[in-house]
Amino acid sequence: MNILDKIVADKRKEVDLKKSLITVPQLEASVMMERTSVSLAEMLSKSNSGIIAEHKRRSPSKSVINHNLSVQDVAQGYTDAGVCGISILTDGKYFGGSLDDLVLARASTNIPLLRKEFIIDEYQIIEAKAYGADVILLIAAILSREEIKTFSELAKGLGLDVLLEVHNEEELEKSLMPSLDMLGVNNRNLKSFEVDLDISKTLSKKIPEDFVKVSESGISSVEAIRELKEFDYQGFLIGENFMKTDNPGKSAEEFITKIIS
Repeated sequence: MNILDKIVADKRKEVDLKKSLITVPQLEASVMMERTSVSLAEMLSKSNSGIIAEHKRRSPSKSVINHNLSVQDVAQGYTDAGVCGISILTDGKYFGGSLDDLVLARASTNIPLLRKEFIIDEYQIIEAKAYGADVILLIAAILSREEIKTFSELAKGLGLDVLLEVHNEEELEKSLMPSLDMLGVNNRNLKSFEVDLDISKTLSKKIPEDFVKVSESGISSVEAIRELKEFDYQGFLIGENFMKTDNPGKSAEEFITKIIS
């Protein structure tokens, strides 16, 4: 069993436990359900930088990245830096995140928040809305076409943007549908954790122009972003590169200044 299979198996148990404690009607009673979401896809399409900055404490590939910062300080720092959106990891076991991180980030900023999670159940999408997310991530590698359709249509019905993540052409072909806003190409192989930016470059030709293209993982230089922009990418998800510093907001600001200068 590879790491992705382990994460999904654990996630199914986790969601079942949560459902037994907090019901969907209880989630739907959240004040956040009435909030009008801010579109990340629109922000990216108008931006010169296209940066989606991530709050991430640790990961299976890197162990501890940064446990010393408060999520509200990171969110405020990223907002001041001028990022288009913030990705908040909410998985606890493997990434050290939580739904509390999403709530605290929401209280700290008005820019789009992406709930970065291994979504395998409609419950998690309602949960994302109830805790203040504007965007959900769907990972093609762990979902069937039917699940992608059901989940993305539910998200759109709740006013959320949908970022669909793929790793190869096969995943891309099974996933294309009008209920998606953004197509993200993950340059990291989730089974081996190796990173290769050529994955984004190769798949860019296969992504229809209706979708905002996002490149994820392994982006650590301005040169890489300039290269990817030549392949029509408008969004760039960067986590570890900022989070490994003492001041992620300042790192993001310096990075964005270089991109737009």
